[in-house]
Amino acid sequence: MIRVVDIVKSFDGTTVLDHINTEFEDGKVNMIIGQSGSGKTVMMKSVIGLHKIDSGRIEYDGRNLPDMKEKEIRLLRREVGMLFQGAALFDSQTVLENVMYPLEMFSDMTTEEKVERARFCLQRVNIEERAFSLMPSEISGGMQKRVAIARAISMNPKYLFCDEPNSGLDPRTSLVIDRLIQDITQEYNICTIVNSHDMNSIMEIGDNIVFLLKGKKEWQGSRHDIFSAESEALEDFVFASELFKKVKKVNSI
Repeated sequence: MIRVVDIVKSFDGTTVLDHINTEFEDGKVNMIIGQSGSGKTVMMKSVIGLHKIDSGRIEYDGRNLPDMKEKEIRLLRREVGMLFQGAALFDSQTVLENVMYPLEMFSDMTTEEKVERARFCLQRVNIEERAFSLMPSEISGGMQKRVAIARAISMNPKYLFCDEPNSGLDPRTSLVIDRLIQDITQEYNICTIVNSHDMNSIMEIGDNIVFLLKGKKEWQGSRHDIFSAESEALEDFVFASELFKKVKKVNSI
């Protein structure tokens, strides 16, 4: 579990995160949502440690990130997987080599063990063996995202961060990625945090959703709670399209 306690973050005197309190649970897809400029990207980067917060606590199973020494942070990094927007695979490495990269950097495995682990992760995300030797430019965007997920879980992380995982994907492929993230989260009891504005993802896999509005936590609940939420700002955000307005109407009957 990751626990956020009264965190504040500002840039040049402008408060971007204003005393936010929340918890991100193990075995659930925790989502941070909000309009552009709401603070969700800063929130994720602060929880990861890419932004140093002004005040508050960020607890990884009781360990306060702002209090950690450099050595402790390096050890924590081994427990964290990251799925970057756009996959961010290395063009000069094969699919298999991309998945092996974190193992090369952070593990003491033998080469044989690294290959075995990378192969297992690729098979877990349904990448066929014939694709292991291909370069990222030789596979589809959806497959690139699956390879990126395999790389993110290669170190068997306790915490998984996903930044706009469906960016650039068609709706059908996005659904595949959503369900894959959900399955892996539940199967390995990972604390998964997803930064997203994709309404389909929110309604499909949002187990625990934090809605930010102008740097403050406006609402928190599950995808099922959204239909009965008493927040006009959340309703305007989630049900902005005519399609989702019809979905809400059906669920309200």
